Amino acid sequence: MIDPIALSLGPINIHWYGIIMGFAFFLGTYLARYNAKRSGIDPDHVLNMVVLIIPAAIICARAYYVIFEWDQYKDNLLSVFYVWEGGLAIHGGLIGGVLAGAWYVRKHNLPFLLLGDAMIPSVILGQAIGRWGNFINQEAHGGPATAEYMALFPAFIRDQMYIGGQYYHPTFFYESMWNLLVFAILMAMLYRFKRFDGQVLFSYLVLYSIGRFFIEGMRTDSLLIGGTLRVAQLVSLSLIAVGIILLIVFARKSRQSIQSHNTSE
Repeated sequence: MIDPIALSLGPINIHWYGIIMGFAFFLGTYLARYNAKRSGIDPDHVLNMVVLIIPAAIICARAYYVIFEWDQYKDNLLSVFYVWEGGLAIHGGLIGGVLAGAWYVRKHNLPFLLLGDAMIPSVILGQAIGRWGNFINQEAHGGPATAEYMALFPAFIRDQMYIGGQYYHPTFFYESMWNLLVFAILMAMLYRFKRFDGQVLFSYLVLYSIGRFFIEGMRTDSLLIGGTLRVAQLVSLSLIAVGIILLIVFARKSRQSIQSHNTSE
């Protein structure tokens, strides 16, 4: 088992979860600046936005999780702030990040969809990296798995997923790999196949949510409504529908704009 504490400096413990999340934010910010510059947007805006987005995303991700797991925290309110122990809901983080980003974009009159296309690959890359924080904390795993099945994975994953005398499906790994695939698709779309602003952003909503819907069904720690409905699956289905509708609407507008331009010539 991997110790969740990477380093202790006197009374201060530095957790692997925090290190991994910090690396994800750093790499995502660097990539977003690069993509923004390639898209004709001042990359300094990305840094300014990140200062707002990161704390907003963390606060909302934690609040989202705590709301649905209130019984776990109501008797020890201080534990609400123990984010290094895990318990950050990605959908909550997305809500916080979008709200903070939208406020900044509106304040500085920036093109929301163009900037969203440039930044969203960083989000899915960060999600792929962040899932390894769940791995360290032995959370976000699936149900019981056989030793024969787990033998397909490297020893360090197999050993970390051996909890209480039982192997469990490394759903963190499944989602991380899916997110990396989505990242590759979005980057290819951004630089080779983009036809209209918002295409990459809306495609993220669809592609990420498809993977999350199916993987969520395997997990044992899902946030629930009414004790049976998985919150993440309901949100994923909603995002898939919204993403598809937006792709259709904006693709149609793009075609009409091109046709109108060709006609005027």
